[in-house]
Amino acid sequence: MTTETTDTRVDPPHRGGERETLRAYLDYHRGTLAMKCAGLSDDQLREPSMAPSALSLLGLVRHMAEVERAWFRRVFEDNAAPMVWSPPGVVDFQRAYDASASTRSEAFTAWEAEVETSRRIERAADSLDLTGHQPRWGEDVSLRMVMVHVLLEYGRHNGHADLLREGLDGTVGA
Repeated sequence: MTTETTDTRVDPPHRGGERETLRAYLDYHRGTLAMKCAGLSDDQLREPSMAPSALSLLGLVRHMAEVERAWFRRVFEDNAAPMVWSPPGVVDFQRAYDASASTRSEAFTAWEAEVETSRRIERAADSLDLTGHQPRWGEDVSLRMVMVHVLLEYGRHNGHADLLREGLDGTVGA
C-alpha cells in the first residue's frame, strides 16, 4: 500500500546567493525528513530497518536533533550544552538511533526546537565567516562549514529515510 504524502517543501533558488542557497537547501532537506515521517503512527516510526540495525525513521529524527545541536548550538553558543539523548559529556549519535521507547511528539519536539535554534543562530550571524569552536574536533570552524556539514548529514540520512519509508508502506520519492 502506497501512502500519498503532501509535499509542502519550498524548492531552493536556482540562482541565489551563497547564504540564501545554503539556507534554502538546509530547509528543503529538513522538510524532506518531516515529509518522510508524515502520516505514520508512532509504531511505524519506530520500526527498525532490518536486524541487526536499530535504525528507524524516529531514530533519524532523534539523530538529526543531536546533529543540529552539536553543530549549531554547541559550536556557536555553548560548547558544554548537553546533547539531547547522549549521556552527559558524551556525543553518541548512535544512542539517538534507538527510538524504541520514543514517541513522535518527543522526537519532533526536540528536533523542531533544535532546528529553530540553528535558524536563529544562522540568521543572527553577520556572515558565513562567523567562527565557532567545534568541541569534538578541538578546533574553530566557520558557519559556512557547519551549514555544509549539516546539509550533507541531511542528504545522507534522507536517503536512509526514503528506504525506510518505502519498506513501511511503499511510499517513494523526493
